[in-house]
Amino acid sequence: MKRVVSVSLGSSRRDHRAVLDLLGEKVEVERRGTDGDLKAAVALIRQLDGQVDAIGLGGIDLYLVAGKRRYVIRDALKLARAATRTPVVDGSGLKNTLERRVVRWLQSTGTVDFRGKRVLMLSAVDRFGMAETLQECGSRLIIGDLIFALQVPIALHSLRSVEILARVLVPVICRLPFQWLYPTGQRQERVAGGRRYARFFQEADVVAGDFHFLRRYLPERLDGKVVLTNTVTAEDVELLRGLGVSLLVTTTPELGGRSFGTNVMEAALVAVAGKGSAGLTPREYEELLDRIGLQPRVEILNLPAR
Repeated sequence: MKRVVSVSLGSSRRDHRAVLDLLGEKVEVERRGTDGDLKAAVALIRQLDGQVDAIGLGGIDLYLVAGKRRYVIRDALKLARAATRTPVVDGSGLKNTLERRVVRWLQSTGTVDFRGKRVLMLSAVDRFGMAETLQECGSRLIIGDLIFALQVPIALHSLRSVEILARVLVPVICRLPFQWLYPTGQRQERVAGGRRYARFFQEADVVAGDFHFLRRYLPERLDGKVVLTNTVTAEDVELLRGLGVSLLVTTTPELGGRSFGTNVMEAALVAVAGKGSAGLTPREYEELLDRIGLQPRVEILNLPAR
């Protein structure tokens, strides 16, 4: 049996384990949170190095992407370099492949028609592939990178503006302590939203992107909204149901009552492929996804009002 572990800067309350069957091979996947402690995460990765088939970086991105440019986050690089024998992935390979496929599948099946829909993209540089495909499908983007990462209440409306701003801001942002930009540890359990940025949510038909950004800035209600996100627990699903969300889509499937992050699923694919530190190319990810046939989780939480 292959074994992969996601070492996360997130809360240890969200730890989970499951066994997958991928291409006829059993893969044990585990998520282990370090409650925002970067040093503890480095120590855990060193402990796992050479003992597991792949390691995922959870609660942090190794790369931010804008257009054709990719920027490396300094704190994440410290984590990635802690392993010298086991391949380390952050989910960016699947964000650029699987998440594009999910958006196209939702559109082609009529599950969600994005044409003309206002989509609040919580962070485009975190999921540029998703944002780009939403735009291709005819969405009207409300881009929240300045709002939710930098606390500047200004929405962007084009990916070109994201690319231009990224060239100036992201090289500096990538050198900041990651917890300044993104909720880690116990901050993932707190909601700081309310009315603060409610107007951006109210304008949107669809809210898309990282769940921890969403949870951190949840407004008081999300009646009738579609949420397109990643890692959710059973508790998170009930939270969204109580806020009035109509449809929940997670880009990774439900496993044992929750959907794992893209870093976990990417680590599982790398382990099954057996390519070691060489990693997988986008085409190889696409070929594996075709063979496995991963399907998004689609769940109706509240029936639309008549």
